[in-house]
Amino acid sequence: MPSQTILDPATINTDDEAVTKEAILELNAQRDEFEQIDKLITLDVDEGLAVGIKSQTPDEFWTRGHIPGRPLMPGVLMIEMAAQISSLIYHLKFETNGEKFFGFGGVNAVKFRGTVVPGDDLIMVVKAKKLKSRIAIFEAQGFVKDKMVFEGEVTGIVV
Repeated sequence: MPSQTILDPATINTDDEAVTKEAILELNAQRDEFEQIDKLITLDVDEGLAVGIKSQTPDEFWTRGHIPGRPLMPGVLMIEMAAQISSLIYHLKFETNGEKFFGFGGVNAVKFRGTVVPGDDLIMVVKAKKLKSRIAIFEAQGFVKDKMVFEGEVTGIVV
């Protein structure tokens, strides 16, 4: 059974834009195929909360080989999206201007509860459980429409 939602997905307006793609690229180092956020829809730095979106197109790098004839977004990319949003929360909270490298430190309690396919908008809700200057832990939940398709805990560290 899915956990209680961090935010009710029905309350998320995907037309909102709290942080642009350009601002994301100034803070996060991922490029090209590994850019897993189109924009942040919601941001509350004081609460350590952000909501990001990535529209899955038929041209995503994974569609050709995962799985031929039935393309499914790899779960590891859902984890990557959660980690990238976690990184943004960290950079914006500590006003690093992207000058520190906040890297992936671990993942726990991951559950994949549905599929993400080309044409879906993956909405990722991330909230800090612990947010310190050298380490942070975040809970994350991914949704397609109102259905939770992913949940897990991401740890990030300054490296």
